[in-house]
Amino acid sequence: MSAAGWSLVLGATLGLGLWMLVSLTPMLRRPLLLHRVAPYVLDVSAGARDLVARRRVDPARVLGVVASPVGDRIAPVVRAVLGAPDGVRRRLRQAASLETVADVRGRQLQWAAVGGVVGAGVGVVGAIQGGPPALAASLAVLGAAAGTIGVDRLLQRRADRRLARISSELPSILEFLSLSLAAGEGLQDALRRVGGAGSSALGRELGRVVADAAAGASLSGALATLADELGHPAVTRSVEQMRGALERGTPLAATLQAQALDAREAAKRDLLEAAGRKEISMLVPRNT
Repeated sequence: MSAAGWSLVLGATLGLGLWMLVSLTPMLRRPLLLHRVAPYVLDVSAGARDLVARRRVDPARVLGVVASPVGDRIAPVVRAVLGAPDGVRRRLRQAASLETVADVRGRQLQWAAVGGVVGAGVGVVGAIQGGPPALAASLAVLGAAAGTIGVDRLLQRRADRRLARISSELPSILEFLSLSLAAGEGLQDALRRVGGAGSSALGRELGRVVADAAAGASLSGALATLADELGHPAVTRSVEQMRGALERGTPLAATLQAQALDAREAAKRDLLEAAGRKEISMLVPRNT
């Protein structure tokens, strides 16, 4: 790139940075009474909402508008490499994260940039010491890919750890539900009791189901939503039994007790398989 090109890039970067700093600077003049009252009447005044919206400055919107044609072209490539947004949304739900798909994509972009810069720096050092000229570009691409994939793998790990916790909690939750149902409580009351007892991950999920049902949704629909969002096979089977009991009036306590026994047996099998995979590492003494 010529000197004029570098000057244009650096000048545009400097101007954008200064503009963002100036936009974040609070106004030094005294605010008008209209501006002070507007935030308190947003729910009853459309004019107040327009006024507050006009006063908010977001320089990043300009970049979004300028880069939107490029983004539309590379969106299919990004989805093919990083996966569809539905998959990211599912993993966020499984990990009980408050982030959105846009937040994850933004973090992937940040770490891709960091990885690319680090890889390029290492490649430049290697090229100076006699390496191939294309080493910097290759390492930059590899660093960007590593940063992007690393964010996705960390999210998947968080989701897997929470699903494993739900699996370990499922037998106790099902036994608690079966005892409550055998004592004469209804399914919604039993779910409310389980959701309010302790701080388990599955208990909080069932508490959300009860809250959705109390807000006006049907209990069967709230349970179906839970099964679809979590994607946990054992939870899905239990939810199907609960929905069947709600729709057909079939007894549920004995069925949940049997599922609790099956879940405990599955947990034992998983433990034995994990011990078989890690039998060598288990022989290493550890300080306690």
